[in-house]
Amino acid sequence: MTSMQSARDVFVDGLRNAHAMEKQALSIMEPQVKRLEHYPEVSAMLERHIRETEGQITRLDEILSGLAEEASALKDLSLSFTGTMAAVTHSMASDEILKNSMANYAFENFEIAAYTALIAAAEQAGASSAIPLLEQNLREERAMAALIEDGLPETVRRYIALSATEQRADI
Repeated sequence: MTSMQSARDVFVDGLRNAHAMEKQALSIMEPQVKRLEHYPEVSAMLERHIRETEGQITRLDEILSGLAEEASALKDLSLSFTGTMAAVTHSMASDEILKNSMANYAFENFEIAAYTALIAAAEQAGASSAIPLLEQNLREERAMAALIEDGLPETVRRYIALSATEQRADI
């Protein structure tokens, strides 16, 4: 196997992993949006990022198609399932909004690392046409991570304020 073939294999596997990662992201965010009541800015941010994530999946499909490859249905299904289970687990916590916010921030940073690695793999594989699409995904993930980080202190303050009342503060 040549170095170029090895790079292509790593790149394609990374694309499949990223596709499944984005499916997992949807399975995490969609249930959260349905449950948010006291945090409209978090809901709006998640709704916008759900649309971005759908676009990211489309871009990943475009890259895979250009390589005569396709996403892994098994990876997509298994990571979507684990995302759903994480969302269900957090929904049982009394501080669901805080757990979700911290988990979302960590997940965004994982996605940032994944796209950074994919860009490096694309360069090694000679897949230069994929790089602008991956860079767009990376920009969106960085922007979302920054929004979550910037909003976290206010989310915590609102959670504490609501906890002091008879209102349900977790969602």
